[in-house]
Amino acid sequence: MVDEQDRLLPIANVGRIMKQILPPTAKISKEAKETMQECATEFISFVTGEASDKCHKENRKTLNGDDICWALSSLGFDNYSQAIVRYLHKYREAERERSANQNKATASTQEKDEQELQTETPTPMEFRVLEKGNSSSSFRY
Repeated sequence: MVDEQDRLLPIANVGRIMKQILPPTAKISKEAKETMQECATEFISFVTGEASDKCHKENRKTLNGDDICWALSSLGFDNYSQAIVRYLHKYREAERERSANQNKATASTQEKDEQELQTETPTPMEFRVLEKGNSSSSFRY
């Protein structure tokens, strides 16, 4: 049997989200946090279950953001769905930009390293070893 608290969203996170919308001096009772915790957990489970059913019917094992948007819309939460679609689009765009910037930085670093290697190629050095009798032998390194 699953412990009740293990199936719910963390209450500290729920309380933190609730405080964001309230004035700094507002207080939230433990009962209010617990009620919101249960409601939010149930809502997320409801939407996720609908998205999961869709994936199962399509023989897919991975649920993605588009599935959540579809589930919200199919359950009648069109306002939420539209907002989530916009957020998902912006998130994916930001991730593409971040990835492109990382690739540029990596390429730039590799190019710089290659240039440094080319300019730092050591020239052969000569070492002279003095042998007995003042004659010397040369070695190239």
